[in-house]
Amino acid sequence: MHEKSIVSAVLGLCFLAMTATNAAADKRVALVIGNSAYKSVPALLNPKNDAAALAATFKQAGFDVVDYRPDATKDDLRKALRSFADQARDADIAVVYYAGHGVEVDGTNYIIPVDATLERDTDVLDETYPIDRVLVAIEPARQLRLIILDACRDNPFTKKMTRTIGSRGITRGLAKVEPNSPNTLIAFAAKAGSTASDGGGKNSPFARALVTYIAQPGLDLRKAFGFVRDDVMKQTNNQQEPFVYGSLGGNDVWLVPPPSSAPAALISQPTPEASVDSSIRRDYELASQVGTKDAWDYFIANYPKGFYSDLARAQSKKLGGGEKRAIEVTPSTGPVASLTPPSNQPRPPTAADIPRLVQIELARVGCNNGSVDGNWNGASQKSLGLFNQYAGTRFDVKIASLDALEVIRGRTGRICPLICIRGYQLDGDQCVKISCKDGYEVGDENTCERIVVRKPPPPRYAPPVATRRDYRGDPDLRPRAADRGGSGQLYCPGGVCRPVARGCHVVNDTTTNAGIMNGGALVCN
Repeated sequence: MHEKSIVSAVLGLCFLAMTATNAAADKRVALVIGNSAYKSVPALLNPKNDAAALAATFKQAGFDVVDYRPDATKDDLRKALRSFADQARDADIAVVYYAGHGVEVDGTNYIIPVDATLERDTDVLDETYPIDRVLVAIEPARQLRLIILDACRDNPFTKKMTRTIGSRGITRGLAKVEPNSPNTLIAFAAKAGSTASDGGGKNSPFARALVTYIAQPGLDLRKAFGFVRDDVMKQTNNQQEPFVYGSLGGNDVWLVPPPSSAPAALISQPTPEASVDSSIRRDYELASQVGTKDAWDYFIANYPKGFYSDLARAQSKKLGGGEKRAIEVTPSTGPVASLTPPSNQPRPPTAADIPRLVQIELARVGCNNGSVDGNWNGASQKSLGLFNQYAGTRFDVKIASLDALEVIRGRTGRICPLICIRGYQLDGDQCVKISCKDGYEVGDENTCERIVVRKPPPPRYAPPVATRRDYRGDPDLRPRAADRGGSGQLYCPGGVCRPVARGCHVVNDTTTNAGIMNGGALVCN
């Protein structure tokens, strides 16, 4: 670690120590929940990491109680809220941070435990907890009540949930909330009706910004959340805008009070050095997500000195190969990278390369079922939409962007579930053909069913109907009724002939000169 970083770290520890001493008179408590391992929908990657980062931030800031609950079931949430309500009774500041899935039904927001199934919309009342229940838990705090909801992710529960009443409203994101109690704030990762990004790194953009600003000593919460908003919008290209509901009075309200000896200029806003370090850290995380030697070399070119630069050089050296980029230093702008790499050095992808590269990465994580040909068609857009659904991202599916490429590259393992066509079944990480024993075949339910052989029905016998025309000119062609069990005669009244049944006979039967039979009388015993 270089000298400047050591000095900054020592000053930071001293700052927190002074803050903890000054805050001894005020009791501050925090409940931190991070739900990632959902049982009935795909797991979320970051909520548990985000909650752990916020819990560490509150502990370092000198909070008296930090109750950290990862992957909380409904029973865990019930116990946590009851216990936290007891802690908040004699507290001055009470904070609840929740990261995970949330749902809004008919204007009411609910947080979702990891064991919820939510097969029907009415199950929300039985398997989740409304935000009002959280407000009740923090109600006793005397000076400040703060709820932070990083729960605006795109919710897979709503896609499979059966609606028992067609008019019941279930929308994207969470609904706007106006607290009734004074000095109460509810902060959302994204404004009402919109969804938030889970992020491509270890933490979501919202959580990273919170860690940076929320525990700044003496920084008013309204300013802190303003800085968080600006940071998140910058990280997400203005696609996600955090929002805060509620109101405070005219005095500054902070989570960490300023040290008594600190100049006002130091506590009004984060220092420029902190802002620069935060930017360097984000770029380092982005390079780590891409994970190639080129990415590390680009980082080193833009940040040639410092702790993160040394780490990046180590990563680049580990990957090996390639030549170092030329670095120029100008008095006015400092170190900049030469924009023209050596001729044998791989160049960054062009706009024409990106669609094909995104298709390759989507196929790697199991989300691309189309061709890898660089043609960004409907199949490719559907594949990126599947990645958004299961990774919690919100990329525009109509275009193949460099941002999407970098985030997908940063994901390891399969993201989209494997779906097999009829006649095949899932075996580990591949589809195998279903084999049925003799006498069985694959049925409509994709299972082996017995083959049922149905014999065709016997043909119905329809005796021919003879007419007088049938035998015109050749009476010997007439069928013999005796062959069918009759008397051997034909009875032809009105020009239509039929065999004479056994026990009957025809009298006065004559034939004309033209070969036409004239039926006489039919006499039966």
